[in-house]
Amino acid sequence: MTLLSIILTTFSLFATITSMKRLLIDDLIAWKNTPERKPLIIQGVRQVGKTYLLQNFGKTDFPKVHYFDFEKMRNLHKAFDSDLNPQRIINELSFYLDNEINISNDLVIFDEIQACPNALTSLKYFCEEMPALALCCAGSLIGIHLTPTSYPVGKVSTLKLNPMSFQEFLMAQKDNRSLEVLKNINPKSTIPEIVHEHLWKQLKIYFIVGGLPEAVLTFCQSSESMFTTFLKVRKKQTELASSYYADMTKHSGKVNAMHIDRVFKSVPAQLYKTQDNTTSRFRFRGVVPGVSHYQRLAGAIDWLEAAGLVIKVYITNTGHLPFKAYSKENKFKLLLFDIGLLGCMANLSPKTIMDYDYGSYKGYFAENFVAQEFLAYGESALYCWSEKASEVEFLREIDGKAVPFEVKSGKVTQAKSLKVFSEKYSPPYQVILSARPLSIIEHSNTHKYPLYMLGQISNLSDTNSH
Repeated sequence: MTLLSIILTTFSLFATITSMKRLLIDDLIAWKNTPERKPLIIQGVRQVGKTYLLQNFGKTDFPKVHYFDFEKMRNLHKAFDSDLNPQRIINELSFYLDNEINISNDLVIFDEIQACPNALTSLKYFCEEMPALALCCAGSLIGIHLTPTSYPVGKVSTLKLNPMSFQEFLMAQKDNRSLEVLKNINPKSTIPEIVHEHLWKQLKIYFIVGGLPEAVLTFCQSSESMFTTFLKVRKKQTELASSYYADMTKHSGKVNAMHIDRVFKSVPAQLYKTQDNTTSRFRFRGVVPGVSHYQRLAGAIDWLEAAGLVIKVYITNTGHLPFKAYSKENKFKLLLFDIGLLGCMANLSPKTIMDYDYGSYKGYFAENFVAQEFLAYGESALYCWSEKASEVEFLREIDGKAVPFEVKSGKVTQAKSLKVFSEKYSPPYQVILSARPLSIIEHSNTHKYPLYMLGQISNLSDTNSH
């Protein structure tokens, strides 16, 4: 079995306060060292840490950084009005800063690039006429999606920054012992019970705090009791939720902001009402008064997905590939992009989550966590399987085969639906994620991992050989 190596490259999110490490730094370094690099756009939900990541990448890997925020520095837009000649633009930006920009050595950051459509268009010409310049851009997903200008297709590289993963959460706390245990796991490893209990407690804390950097910072910075700390985290999450609601009004365009708001708030509400062990498909009836069909809500759902605020998991009724061919546009699950925000919006108290005493709802937390981790480690589209009375939470295509992932919030790992899927479609192996410790049985096609290990599992196709 091959496990994902833990990347411990350091960068400072709030240099004078704490150290917040992000795994995407490795991709930034690889981009920097690419001989024929293009301008880079880092996309992501607002408040996910794009600006801090780029600024500290510049501080650690370049002699000088030049930062431009197109949302705050509106007078910068004029530099892109007359024409999009890169040399002229750089000259004007240098004059604005009263600081020379060295094209061969320095890093230039265009932040909130969606606020200046001409700047977004100019990336095409920076790519073609000034390839030596290291130019990084940051923009909100919805802002770039709705920018009324031509996107420089083929002339830019893109990376997506997601909320902090569980591994990054451990890194933010400098829980190096846990990280070392996870790093050194191999097919013959066992996790001592005391270590497992510690990691499981950390996972429950992550369920409360989530992966939004400001919430993680609030948690790491606090020296007060756990109760008081969690109250501060919830307050910060409430503020962040309010900022997302404000974005809906600001950027909704032709789509009714009220509909978007109702759909967003209905995600945790629908999860809370479901009383079985698996998240149900998203129901359209009752979200907006008088609306009961997908077509009337499609615009709002698409907006939220483009903004990165919801995670869509398509439902397929077969184990055959490609999954997309066997899924329907109007049949899917909706989860929230951040598990901490899920608990906040559901008004689920931190104590209830720590006690792990919230009935079937903890199953949806586990499922939301798995979806969030899959996206953090590179999955672009998520699918689940549902056929008659059987359902498996996630399907992944690995080495041209459909591999089922069963998600269990507790220690009971009996999986009837997984057995049905395996008997019908004969996957090379199957995975169960649960609250139980690591269990690897040689020559078995069922691999059982604790939920907190999801980020360390890579090249799962290799597990079949063990």
